[in-house]
Amino acid sequence: MGKKGKKEKKVKGADKTAAKMEKKVSKRSKREEEDLEALIAEFQNLDAKKTQVTESSCPPPSARLNASLSAHPEKDELILFGGEFFNGKKTYLYNDLFFYNVKKNSWVKSDIPNPPPPRCSHQAVVVPQGGGQLWVFGGEFASPNGEQFYHYKDLWVLHLATHSWENIKAPGGPSGRSGHRMVLSKRQLLVFGGFHESTRDFIYYNDVYAFSLDTFSWSRLTPSGSAPSPRSACQMTSTPDGAGVIIYGGYSKVRVKKDVEKGSIHSDMFLLKREGKDGQEKWSWSRLSPSGSKPPPRSGFSLAVGPAGRAVLFGGVCDEEEEESLEGDFYNDLYLYDTVKNRWFPGLLRGTKSEKKKRRREKKVGADDEGAERKEEEEEAAARGPTEVIKEIVTEDGTVMTIKEVIPGPQEEEEEEDEEEEDDSASAPTVEPCPRSSAMATVRQGKLYLYGGMFEVGDRQFTLSDFYCLDLHKMDQWEVLVEMDPKTQEWLEESESEDEEEEEEEPRGAEGEEEESEEDSGDDEEEEEEEEEHPAVQEGETVTDYQIRTEQYWIKIARANMGPDPKDKKVAKVAVAMAKVFYEDQ
Repeated sequence: MGKKGKKEKKVKGADKTAAKMEKKVSKRSKREEEDLEALIAEFQNLDAKKTQVTESSCPPPSARLNASLSAHPEKDELILFGGEFFNGKKTYLYNDLFFYNVKKNSWVKSDIPNPPPPRCSHQAVVVPQGGGQLWVFGGEFASPNGEQFYHYKDLWVLHLATHSWENIKAPGGPSGRSGHRMVLSKRQLLVFGGFHESTRDFIYYNDVYAFSLDTFSWSRLTPSGSAPSPRSACQMTSTPDGAGVIIYGGYSKVRVKKDVEKGSIHSDMFLLKREGKDGQEKWSWSRLSPSGSKPPPRSGFSLAVGPAGRAVLFGGVCDEEEEESLEGDFYNDLYLYDTVKNRWFPGLLRGTKSEKKKRRREKKVGADDEGAERKEEEEEAAARGPTEVIKEIVTEDGTVMTIKEVIPGPQEEEEEEDEEEEDDSASAPTVEPCPRSSAMATVRQGKLYLYGGMFEVGDRQFTLSDFYCLDLHKMDQWEVLVEMDPKTQEWLEESESEDEEEEEEEPRGAEGEEEESEEDSGDDEEEEEEEEEHPAVQEGETVTDYQIRTEQYWIKIARANMGPDPKDKKVAKVAVAMAKVFYEDQ
């Protein structure tokens, strides 16, 4: 009883501290939010003048990030809502609503009376009930100069059958926040984390709330166990059986001293599990240690749920904070997490069959010496007769299979050819999204759709409006639905040297990244082959000793992931983080 009492007091103490901090932040930001409320009210007054639904065919939505992209539960449609855009001088927030017809590859803008006010970094979840509904919670609004913020705590539902918005006013919900995560779990919407920021203060959350779709009421959950640390922008995925949700990664920052803040990228993983009957559920946190190839540390990644309940993670950024500057290395890689097997694996593209055949032909024509060597090896293999082969194969869904079979020489040749096809698939010229963070992603009928996002070059931000599609069953190649050349985007901020900026844009823009990916993809494939043979942790070895001993190995892996542009210092930092993640897994 004594231990339990102490633990309960500890939890209550932490809740009190969080409540005090929230009160402090709320008090200081109240005046800011009052100013912004007047601006938001103006938007709502304009929207209130609309009396009927109007739909019109339109070009693809404008460039934006931190919007929501959701798959319609019944139709072959995607739904895009909200988002933000910054042109160097002014921040724009949106509350426009678009529907994308997958079969027709066409967009429709839907103006519906009394929508939610403009916002970004909100969460939207689609549920099948009532002909389909889109639930939207929270998010933020920013002043045009981007220096003041208003954090919403409102809950809205878009009735897809009637094309009508409804503001759900239910007490006891989460406080105002953005960067949180929300998923559907059985008949509940679960909300986790997020942050609230004013000009002078900020607070990150790790609380969990549940909204019942039956009673339209909020309740705050009090799970047992050790919860994830407060964070925003994590990955939150429901388990296929509906028994809980999985939390991965995220971002948070702390104040080191007055006017000095330090950001942290999280790469840990937790399971929030539900037990008991409906209405009498008990929740508990537990830490997960997934196997496989984990993504390198990053924030701002895009997430979606693919076939068989697999979590799909795309892109993101690893920020390097210096004393007075912040630089980021952006990614365009793909990782999948199997929620059933608790395993990560990289989403490697195979390329089309025609590309494979073409590469095989080119290889045969241009490699006479290599062919002669292989012929000798084949003759030796034939002389040896049947060979027993034991190999470990990682299938598409991450399952590890150990195969033992007796095969003749000619069959071995075929297997080697297949392996070479796989090895060469990454080196084929491919079209792919350029590295980015804060893009919108969703999955419909086994296809991943990716829209917009942003990347930075020096002090300039490029906001994207391109649109891509990838078949997660075939994993062959990205399909471009909407093209965009980022270098054509207007930027109003004065730059010190336009020539300097152009030089920086070339290697980091969309075209430059495609060329870079062609050169580096071979290295990426080699890295994947070696992943199962990372340097083992020796008995009694500390994490520091392991990092020192394997430093050069992890630097090589980090460089292969990041490409040639980042400085050695940045690569070394990422290598240290990767070594730590591997050490902790072991």
